[in-house]
Amino acid sequence: MQLRKAFKFEIMPNGSQIRRIKQFCGCSRFVFNRALAWQNEQYKQDNSFKFSYTKIANLLPQWKKELLWLKDCHSQVLQQSLKDLESAFKNFFQQRSDFPKFKKKGLKECFRFPQGCKLEQQNNRLYLPKIGWVRYRNSRDVVGEIKNVTESHKCGRFFVSIQTEFEYEIPTHKSGEIGIDMGIARFATLSNGEYFEPVNA
Repeated sequence: MQLRKAFKFEIMPNGSQIRRIKQFCGCSRFVFNRALAWQNEQYKQDNSFKFSYTKIANLLPQWKKELLWLKDCHSQVLQQSLKDLESAFKNFFQQRSDFPKFKKKGLKECFRFPQGCKLEQQNNRLYLPKIGWVRYRNSRDVVGEIKNVTESHKCGRFFVSIQTEFEYEIPTHKSGEIGIDMGIARFATLSNGEYFEPVNA
């Protein structure tokens, strides 16, 4: 069966990489908030909810023309921000969370790459698109194929969560079934010959 697992590490970006990381976070937050504002405005106009990732993602090229600094951010980061908003709306309508809120600067700063990242465990470094190779504190081996990488930072420290997918074999018990016989002299006797005495024996 296929399983997914997340591996979290602290990364050590240089000065220019830190500036780029913060820029990506800002762009991701801006797109999320602008899409949420756009959706709220649409609701006011016709009193209906028609959120569609595909439809709102088509607005990204126009936003990039209006705001040239959005072009400096990786396109997939912006697209993932819109997918996060889509998930937030789905959770709201399925009564699993509150209505999506606007993101605030400095609160849960993060962004995600769905692909394009590379990991060199032997060299303790990770490649992030448009950011470059970043050193990380290698505390354990990463297994499986990388599915996405999420960057986050707090209090001057930077982290990545690497989600992978790998094949997992469910262990089988070779001994087969074991019967249990409850008694008086012996509390329990198993069909394989093992037995357990009463607790107060």
